[in-house]
Amino acid sequence: MTIPQDLQAPLGDVLAGARLAASVIVLREAPADAAAPGVPQVLMLRRAERDNDLRSGVWVFPGGVLDAVDATLHTRCEGDTPEAANARLGLMGGALDYSVAAVRECFEEVGLLFAHSARNPATLPSAAERKASVTGADFVALCERHDLRLQLNALVYHSHWLTPPGIPKRFNTRFYVARLPEGQVAQADEGEAQELAWFTPAEALKAGLKLLPVTTRTLQDLARFDTVQAILDEARARQHPPMMMPRLGQSAQGKGRPVLPDEPAWAEIGRLDPHGQGTVCFELPPLRAVALSPRITRVTCNNGSVMTGPGTNTYLIAEPGSEEVTVLDPGPDDADTPAHLQAVMAAVGPRRVARIVVTHTHKDHSPAAQALKALTGAPLVGMAALHPEWQDTGFQPDQAVAEGEVLTLGAHTHLQAVHTPGHAANHLCWLLQEEATLFTGDHIMQGSTVVINPPDGDMAAYFKSLERLLAMELRWFAPGHGFLMAEPHAEVRKLLAHRRAREAKVLAALKSLGSATALALVPVVYGDVPVQRHGIAARSLTAHLLKLAGEGVISARQGDEATVWEV
Repeated sequence: MTIPQDLQAPLGDVLAGARLAASVIVLREAPADAAAPGVPQVLMLRRAERDNDLRSGVWVFPGGVLDAVDATLHTRCEGDTPEAANARLGLMGGALDYSVAAVRECFEEVGLLFAHSARNPATLPSAAERKASVTGADFVALCERHDLRLQLNALVYHSHWLTPPGIPKRFNTRFYVARLPEGQVAQADEGEAQELAWFTPAEALKAGLKLLPVTTRTLQDLARFDTVQAILDEARARQHPPMMMPRLGQSAQGKGRPVLPDEPAWAEIGRLDPHGQGTVCFELPPLRAVALSPRITRVTCNNGSVMTGPGTNTYLIAEPGSEEVTVLDPGPDDADTPAHLQAVMAAVGPRRVARIVVTHTHKDHSPAAQALKALTGAPLVGMAALHPEWQDTGFQPDQAVAEGEVLTLGAHTHLQAVHTPGHAANHLCWLLQEEATLFTGDHIMQGSTVVINPPDGDMAAYFKSLERLLAMELRWFAPGHGFLMAEPHAEVRKLLAHRRAREAKVLAALKSLGSATALALVPVVYGDVPVQRHGIAARSLTAHLLKLAGEGVISARQGDEATVWEV
């Protein structure tokens, strides 16, 4: 996981106080009498009930904290070396201790031993010896008694999870996947492990078990595979799995829970609440003012939909201590506009609205500018619509801006216009220079690609507008829909890769069909999109076709009822 510089405290501070731990995800093929023989099953245990313990009674994979004795067992390890383990886990040292701890804890909790005896004849621990092995020192003595060799090559490194800041007992855990040792049977120790069960990942997710977020997400990951070998192979192919650290957040109603790194609000929570107080909302309730930095406040419109996601974001931008505020994208003109503008003005407070800036003139972004201007007398800043379709043609800026123009909001607050045509010909992103934060409007949305609707939308221009962002120094995106987005360049690269993959499907479909209309291509190119959204998809598909035609890759001819495209 790449952690943006201002997202949280230094990594050492994040890890401070977390107990080092290791866990084994033990796998087997479902037996012949199972509902689906041969599919992967995972061993899970139910932890003991304990007061004031968040992990009390949860179903988990075998594992536990590292012990000082783990480092003394390196000479008994086979199939791995300290150097190779350090490289795999990205550590300067001590990585082999995680593997040893995983083997030790798995034996102590469920009686499975990833080891063999070097004695002749070989001897393995008895059930009584296993029951008596409750400490690290006990396990060391057991290894010496039977001259055990720990088979670390049976364990494949899978993932790395860190308990969120703000939780009293935190764990820095490395997870491994391993096949059930041949001839062994798991048994609960009736101490840490009160109950054992084999589940397919899908069964475990549907069984109503008490699960930690890490366990839920790991089961979801395992459920993608049809064989145990496929799970092991995929884990073995992973290069430095990223650290996954949930963050504590709360719903609009104040109910808290961990928010996972792939959830939309995760990066924003890390920026606003690096110490895990759990006070930041992981939803975007309308009309609620959220301070994102000393210069930025966000108020979300009550216009959430398939096209607008959680709603259009209105941003208030001001120099700290200034008596003036700039309002960006006041939103639509609909039944909720009076309430939205009231919330905006409440966030403005005693200050004066100096200007109303828009990113573009689609009807979910600019129409409320007229009502806000009537309330405040503030001038309108932006570009007028260049095409009438789907546009707020009533928006006429008092100050028309051009590429690169800078608005001075204060001695230490400057907003630069960045012309980004593609989604709309008049689309502007706005760069808050002091924070390297780009207000992206609909150029980049969180969790979705934007519709490119010709003639105002232009796919070739959209590609170029995305690519130019890669040359800019950026730390955050503040999108027109969604939460703050960290790692802007990575987001741009993902969007470009997605669009290029879609374009490749367009070309492949045309080559396969010989020639086709846009409507005929939609089910082929957008087969992964629900049918009810194919009409919207057809707009972006047409934009792709026009781009390819402009590049001379395909050609168009007029058919009986629609344009026919061919390679």
